[in-house]
Formats: sequence, C-alpha cells, structure tokens
Amino acid sequence: MSKIKNSAVYSAALKYFLIALGALIYAAGFDFLLYPNDVVSGGVTGIAMILNKLAGLPIGIMTIVINIPLFFVAWRKFGLKFIIDSLLGMVLSSVFVDLLTIPRIALTDDPLLACIIGGVIKGFGFGVIYWEGATTGGSDILAKLVRSRRPYINFGTIILVMDAVIIIAFAVIFKNYEAAMYGVIAMFVTTKVVDLVLYGINTCNVCYIVSSRSKEVAKEITVTMHRGVTILHGEGAYTGAEKQVLMCVVRRSQSVEIRRIVKNADPDAFLIVTDAKNVFGRGFGDITDLS
Repeated sequence: MSKIKNSAVYSAALKYFLIALGALIYAAGFDFLLYPNDVVSGGVTGIAMILNKLAGLPIGIMTIVINIPLFFVAWRKFGLKFIIDSLLGMVLSSVFVDLLTIPRIALTDDPLLACIIGGVIKGFGFGVIYWEGATTGGSDILAKLVRSRRPYINFGTIILVMDAVIIIAFAVIFKNYEAAMYGVIAMFVTTKVVDLVLYGINTCNVCYIVSSRSKEVAKEITVTMHRGVTILHGEGAYTGAEKQVLMCVVRRSQSVEIRRIVKNADPDAFLIVTDAKNVFGRGFGDITDLS
C-alpha cells in the first residue's frame, strides 16, 4: 500500500512539474521573441496583448482576469476535475509571462526569425502542457463550450476562427498588418510543434487497398515488408460484387514501397493512403504509453 501511495505521489509531482516546465518554456518563447517584435498571439493572450499595447496592463494578469469567467462557466458545465490541471497551467503560464518581462530581453529584432523560433519554443511549451492533460484555458475552454452546443463543428476550426479574429483585430487597431501576418506564421509553427510533441515524428500511414488480386498483394506486403494486413469484406455499391479490402498500417517512409508493391501486383488496384497520428501495438508504440 505504501509503495502504491508513493508511486501516486511521484506521478502527481512529476505531472505538475512538467506542467510548470511547459508553462515556463511557453512564457520564454513569448517574452523573449514574440512580444518584443510585436508578433501577435491568438486566444486570450492575444486579447491581453492588445490591452497591454493600449493601456499598459500586464499581459499575465489580464490573461488571468479574462480567464476567470471562462473557468467559472467551465466549472459549472464540465465539473471541477476538468479545470484543476488547466487552471494550474493557465495561472503558471500567466505568472511566468509577467515575471520574464522584467529582464526585458529580446533575443532578436528580426520579426521573421522571432516568429519561427518563438513559435517553436512556444509550441514545445504548449505541447508539454497538453501532454500532461492540461491546457492554458482561454480558447481551449471557449472551443469546448461551443462544441457542447454545436458538436458537429471541428475543435480545431473553432480555435482557428477565434485566433484569426484576434489577429485581425490587432492589425486593425494598431494599423500593423505585418505583425498580423507574422502572427499567422507563428501560429502555424506553434501548431505544428504541438503536434510533433503530442504525436511524435514517426507519423504512420493507413493504407486501404481494393484489388482483384488481394491475396497476392497481401502476401507480398507481409513477406517483403513484414507488416500485418487485415482483410475487410466489402461489397460494391453499384455492381453488388463482393470485394476484399486490405488494411495495412506502415511507417510513412514505407508508403512508397506499398505503392510499388500494389502497382506491380495489380495496376488496376484502388489504393488510399491516409495519416495516422496514434498507432499502438506490435511493431509500433506500446499501448501502455497512453498512460
């Protein structure tokens, strides 16, 4: 019992340490690169940045103030458990943003370099926070609230629209359209780095193959590439003929080899290749990595 309790304490301590570390990394990218070059952020931080430029209000404090009603609504809507980790991520990132402005360090005065490197650092910080199941509030909570009423709207689309509105508002208010364009670049870089942290660099492909020579194709894939193949049974909607659909998951670097095998075995085959960001099982990640 004591070992289990110590393990739980260690896991919780590690989790909150990583959330704090992610918040610090995020704040460093924002304060040392993005903010000094007027590269506007999306979300609540972007609103706080506008207020800072207009009235000199601290960005971190304003971020907390704007988030208070959002967290209150989220608490009533989704429960206390949902917001505890996110509340920690939001408060720590906001506090670090204000603390790191004190040295007033600008690592570069090149806005393009700032938005790329700043986007990478900020995205890595976000990724660490998201990896631990927390968020920094703001747009994430708003998007969750919108989806609770409009579940058919994509989560990423909601975030993108909100960020775009804030970036456009910054450009119009301060007549600084270059900052808005750099902000779009930084937002794109940040998103890609977050995906890289959460899903890793080894993104896989799922291949669906419809072929009249499915047995030959499946044998060639299993023997040559040592990859498993699942046979799905389908039916042509127009002809009503029974068809075998092969499904195979491969590393992205192996998708070219799949195409070569299919082309050689059956030039008339129908091949679909799609991305898969989370693959667990033999030959890929251990499913226990999800914990």
